[in-house]
Amino acid sequence: MSFTLIQQATPRLHRSELAVPGSNPSLFEKAAKSAADVIFLDVEDAVAPDDKEQARKNIVEALNDLDWGNKTMLIRINGLDTHYAYRDVIDVVEKCPRLDMVLIPKVGVPADVYAIDMLISQCEQAVGRTNPVGIEVLIETALGMANVEAIAQSSKRLEAMSFGVADYAASTRARTVGIGGPHPDYGVLTDADDSGHREYYWGDPWHFALSRMMIACRAYGLRPIDGPFGDFSDPDGFKAAAKRAAVLGFEGKWAIHPSQIDLANEVFSPSEEEITKAQRILDAMEQAKKEGKGAVSLDGRLIDIASIRQAQALIDKANAMKG
Repeated sequence: MSFTLIQQATPRLHRSELAVPGSNPSLFEKAAKSAADVIFLDVEDAVAPDDKEQARKNIVEALNDLDWGNKTMLIRINGLDTHYAYRDVIDVVEKCPRLDMVLIPKVGVPADVYAIDMLISQCEQAVGRTNPVGIEVLIETALGMANVEAIAQSSKRLEAMSFGVADYAASTRARTVGIGGPHPDYGVLTDADDSGHREYYWGDPWHFALSRMMIACRAYGLRPIDGPFGDFSDPDGFKAAAKRAAVLGFEGKWAIHPSQIDLANEVFSPSEEEITKAQRILDAMEQAKKEGKGAVSLDGRLIDIASIRQAQALIDKANAMKG
C-alpha cells in the first residue's frame, strides 16, 4: 500500500440525491418527508432567470423553517459565469445554519472550486458559523472531465462529485436519445455464424466518463454520485442505470422525481450478506489485536488495511440507514 494516505471526506449517507427546484416551494414539504438521503434545492437549471432571486429567498425560508430531519441539505448555486452565483452563496451560507453543502455546477478547473471555497470561508467567518459547509461538484463538461483528478484535490471542503450526463453529452457533442440512458447506435456487431446471422449488442456510452470520475473520487477520498436518469416513467431503466453505477463503485444516484428515491435507496443499500461479512472483518481485526497478532486473516485470507477501511465504511453506512 502506498505511503501516501488520503483523508476521506466527511461520511454521509448518500444513496439518493433528490433535486427540488427552488422556484416551487409547494414541493419542499413533500421533499422533507421523503426517503431521500440528500436534497439539493436548485436555483440553477430548474429555475428561469426571472425567478432566481425569489427562488433563493424561498430556499432560505425553507431551510430555516422546515424540519428536514437528518437529511443532508444542499443548494445548487448558479454557474460561476453568472452574476447570481456569489449572492447564492452569501445569502444561503450566512442565513441558513441548516445548510450542509454547496453544489457547484459545471466545474471545469480547480480554481472554480477555490473561488467558492474562499467565498464560503469568508461567509462563515463573518457570521461566526461553527459547522463547516461542504462542497459537491458537478462534472458535466469536457473541460471538467479533462481536469477531474486536479478538481478532486482542489479543496478540503470537497466531499463528492456528481456526473451530469445531459450537459456532458452537450459539451462533448455526443448523440443521445435520453438523459442517462444508452443509445441504439453505440454497440458492437458479432461475426457472422455459419448461417450468416450476426448479433448486435448495445454498449454503454457513459462507461468511460463514469469510470474516470469514480477513480478520481476514490483516489482522493470523495463520494462518487451518478447523475440523473431522465425518463422517470421507466423505473426498470433507472434501476439498470443505478446498478451499473453501483457495480463501478458509486455511492448513490440522483433522483429527479420522487418515484426514483426508493429505487436508488434499494440499489445502493448494502445487502445483509455484505454487512455480515464486513462485521466479521472488523471482529477478526479486534480479535487479532487482543491476541497481539500483527496480521489479520479471515477464512484463510489475509485482510489488509484497505479491506478493514471498506468494512468500516460499509458498517457506518448500515448504521446511518437505521438512524
